[in-house]
Amino acid sequence: MATKKNDWKDRLNIVYSTNPNFEHSTDEMEEIETLPKQQQKLRVSIEKNHRGGKTVTLVRNFTGTEDDMKELGKLLKTKCGVGGSVKDGEILIQGEFKEKIIELLKKEGYTQTK
Repeated sequence: MATKKNDWKDRLNIVYSTNPNFEHSTDEMEEIETLPKQQQKLRVSIEKNHRGGKTVTLVRNFTGTEDDMKELGKLLKTKCGVGGSVKDGEILIQGEFKEKIIELLKKEGYTQTK
């Protein structure tokens, strides 16, 4: 019989059952494997709403791990010379860089970028 990972921190705020066959499960999402660059269908757009009047360039539809998305975000921020962030499945670049980002992504091998 394999030993179970019994970390009490994963079970905080759990109501216990009297069912002897009850198994606790966590709802952790497994990370999706990163698609090859040629299969990524990235969409680049400019947005100004809900950003305090600041313009940002968004890169959406990245399919892959959080680390790979952060790496791509870091590359784009470095090449554009601006700040930004990676969260909620989007890469956010400060400023209006739509054409430059599309060019950079195509040079990097993301051929289906629009």
